[in-house]
Formats: sequence, structure tokens, C-alpha cells
Amino acid sequence: PDCRTLQVVDRRLTSTMSAILRNRAVKQALSGAYAGYARGFASVPDVMRAAVVRETGPSSVMKVEHDYPVPKLQPGGVLVKNKYSGINFIDTYHRSGLYKRELPFIGGQEGGGFIAAVSPEAEAQGVKVGDRVAYSSVFQTYAEYTAVPANKVVTVPEEVPLDVAVSCGVQGMTAHYLTHSAHAGLVKPGEWMLIHGTGSGTCQWAAQMAKLRGYKVIGTCSESKQDIARATGVDELIVYKEAQGTSYEDYTSVDLVPKVMEITGGEGVKAVIDGIGLATWETSIEVLARRGIFVSFGNASGAVPAFPPLRFINKSGFLTRPKLNDYTVTREELMSRANDIYGWLPKGELKGGGD
Repeated sequence: PDCRTLQVVDRRLTSTMSAILRNRAVKQALSGAYAGYARGFASVPDVMRAAVVRETGPSSVMKVEHDYPVPKLQPGGVLVKNKYSGINFIDTYHRSGLYKRELPFIGGQEGGGFIAAVSPEAEAQGVKVGDRVAYSSVFQTYAEYTAVPANKVVTVPEEVPLDVAVSCGVQGMTAHYLTHSAHAGLVKPGEWMLIHGTGSGTCQWAAQMAKLRGYKVIGTCSESKQDIARATGVDELIVYKEAQGTSYEDYTSVDLVPKVMEITGGEGVKAVIDGIGLATWETSIEVLARRGIFVSFGNASGAVPAFPPLRFINKSGFLTRPKLNDYTVTREELMSRANDIYGWLPKGELKGGGD
């Protein structure tokens, strides 16, 4: 998951997803090994529409298929009839082959809708047909139906719009663990944190959550996203010019290190949240305060290359390269993060948004 929106910026991909998610009549019937004793609607079909990748490459390799098999209900799982599917930047890593997957596969890893069928084990956990749910960290969501482990579904309160709840999946949960857990407590309320890319995606959420935690936040963004980034409540904003012909930052247009040092009185920041990767990792290390932590969680500009740990010796710095699954290990941990987010949203303390 990462800062650039973790929504795919390729318009052809967005167009493909729109084709999948158009309104259509709900006809649902359960099939497969669990048909005899699973609880579900009367007519889940055998096949569905899905955006399928049969070879890796650019967005053109992903095709909408109209007869892809509906996934089988698994022990301990549910079948969700998707109303929304989240589009995240990390999805391009799978489609391009940067992150290896077994072919063929359906794109996506978050969605939301209504439970169409439940296994006995899921039913015993209190999950039932018709529940309004969202889920994340589950593959194959660019489709009408997704098989989801029951411990991955979150019941969405009525006061939270379902599309907002889905956008809280990868992006919101990622922002939560980045600002609450991944830094291992090495930054305290009142201390400085640098968050790259606060004008979009995960880091738009992360900036707001960091402020809720009491950190002082320096954000970065491109010129076209200044209004969005400022609306997150960051204390300071560093604005990059845009690379010619794009809405992306030109990371050479601003000398980041002296600006951060000026803002922090020469001390640097106690934590950097960086989903940009190749273009920013060196400056992210340079702006760390003593015993600060570099949280590198994404590759929007390319993967961070291998480098010697000696790079951290100047200020005894720390590095972590986290992922969401390791911070939602149990249902209790998942629900703790979800409950925070769903509690902030209705009160206006956290404003959802994707781009």
C-alpha cells in the first residue's frame, strides 16, 4: 500500500474497474462443496464478471471477463457480493509483475458490499447473510464476488457510507498502523514527523491520524495537491514542482533536507513515513533526528535499492519495512484499528477521501 493514492493513477485501469462495478440485478446462488449446509441467498451464479490478469505488464493486460468462476465458499469464510472495490497503487505492483503472483489472477485487495453466503464456522462467529461489510488484505476483489475469511470482514456502521468504509481498507488501516505502531514508539506526541505525499492516498489519511496522535507533522505534496494536503492539518507543508506533463512531484525541485532542518531547529524528525521509495529514501534518512526511524512502506517512484546499514550511523537511526498484514494479525487487532477509524469519521475528526 502507498502514498501516491494507493489508488491506481492509470486511467485505463480506472475505466476497467468502472465497467465491472456498474449497477446490475442481484442474482445469487451458492455452488460448490458448501452448498449443502452454507447459509446464503437463493441464487448466487456459477460465473461472474471480473478484471483478470493472465500475463503481467501494463494496464492493457487486465481484461474484463464475463464468465469467470465465482469463488467457492471456504471453511471459516464468507462470500461477499461486492458493491465497491478499492483501487490502490499497490495493485499496479501485482499487475506489472513487481510483486509476484500466480497467474491468472483477479486484481485488487479490498472491497465491500453485503454478505451473500456464510460458512458454518463464520456463522458461529456471529457473521450473517445480509451484513454490510468491508474487508481488506484479501486478493481478487475486482469482481462481483469475493471469498473472504470471516476474520477479515468488518461490519460497517450505518452512519459510515460504504464507499468511505471501503477506502478505509488498505489506505485507512495502513495509515493507522503507520502512525500508531510501525514507528515502535520512537516518536512521541509533540515531536516532529515527516510524511511524504500528504496530498493523496494513504498519506492523506496518515497526516490526519498523526495530528490526532499529537505529533507535529511536516507534509510534502505536488503543486496541484496543495489544497488537499493543507486540509489534513499538517503543521508545515513542503511543496514540490510537478514533473513536466504529470501531476507527480519533481523531487529535485526542492532541497528537502535544509528545509526540514530549518523547521525542526536543526534536530531533524523522529520519524519519516515514506511511500515514495526510490526518489526519496536518501533524504528520508538524512532528515532523521537522533534515534529516529525511517518507515519505508512503498515504492511509488521505484523500489528502494539495497544499501549498507552504515547509512544510519550518524544518528543511530532505525529502519523498518512494514506491511499491513503484520499489523492486523488477529481479529482483535483488526477491529481495534477499524473502531478507531469508524469512530473518527462520523465526528468529522477524520475526513475520508480518495483520488
